Amino acid sequence: MPTKVALISDSHSYIDHKTLTYLDSVDEIWHAGDIGNLQVMESLPPGKQIRAVFGNIDDAEIQQEYPEWLDWEVDGVHALMTHIGGKPPRYAKGIKAKIKSVKPKIFICGHSHICKVEFDKELNCLYMNPGASGQHGFHIMRTMLLFDLDAGEIKNLRVVELGKRGKQKR
Repeated sequence: MPTKVALISDSHSYIDHKTLTYLDSVDEIWHAGDIGNLQVMESLPPGKQIRAVFGNIDDAEIQQEYPEWLDWEVDGVHALMTHIGGKPPRYAKGIKAKIKSVKPKIFICGHSHICKVEFDKELNCLYMNPGASGQHGFHIMRTMLLFDLDAGEIKNLRVVELGKRGKQKR
């Protein structure tokens, strides 16, 4: 049976009912940093495997709870995640060397608030940035990624638009 994953980033202390509804239907929730406050993580649906890294806005409390880098495998898919990663082919300093060393199938980062998924042929890995799920920043649309991991494959990848930044439904 595939593992259903939700990938979010840049919540900046904000999580809404719509986001939580999507998170309720997955097995694992991955957060690529700029959590904002621990209440965001505490509000995630119970019983889920949570994997998260801290971002550049996260305070010492969040940095004690979550690492700067995560490297793990689920259903035969090796993943590497940090907050500031740049994007193909212009990764942030040291990122390309780290990807070459670790050799993940998926490299995940946040920070840019720009949802982007691209296969990097040079590094032989899928670059994933879910954009921003929070209200803070310059992005127009709040986004997240949903996908399945199954026997070493990434399947059913889709972008979820959570609504325009600044527009909150009551």
